[in-house]
Amino acid sequence: MASQWHSLVCQKLFLAKTLVARTEHAEELPAADREALIQGAVELMLRARQLLLTMIARCHQNKAATPTTVDELETLFSYPIAEIGTLRELIDTTGSWWQHLDQLERALSEPPKPRKTVTDENIIAISAEQGPDRSAEALKSTLAAISATARAIDDQHSEW
Repeated sequence: MASQWHSLVCQKLFLAKTLVARTEHAEELPAADREALIQGAVELMLRARQLLLTMIARCHQNKAATPTTVDELETLFSYPIAEIGTLRELIDTTGSWWQHLDQLERALSEPPKPRKTVTDENIIAISAEQGPDRSAEALKSTLAAISATARAIDDQHSEW
């Protein structure tokens, strides 16, 4: 059962990786097309993360649950499961793939911040735009880390 869910997680990650790869060669594309590729990849990664939670529930024989958070996943079980500890560690680790996805999700869920206009009087006060790293390299790194986590969970449960 876990392998079917692992395949679905991998499918979403593969599609996200395909979109990220297209952003690397998108210099000639209009800005809206590049943005669509990035946002599409992020949305697929977020879906994969959600499906990973469902995969964990299925690995532990909870066939009906579709948790959307680690807290929801944890409430499904009356006993501790190792995956919860792994996910909590990712949530608390600065720079983890989980935190990167949280940052990307927040950025996609809020309107863009108004930009200040640059003039001679305020040129020093203007700083680089803050926000999560949406570069192809950062997205690839997050994709690889999610894939490794999903693979490790699937491998652990496939042994049984």
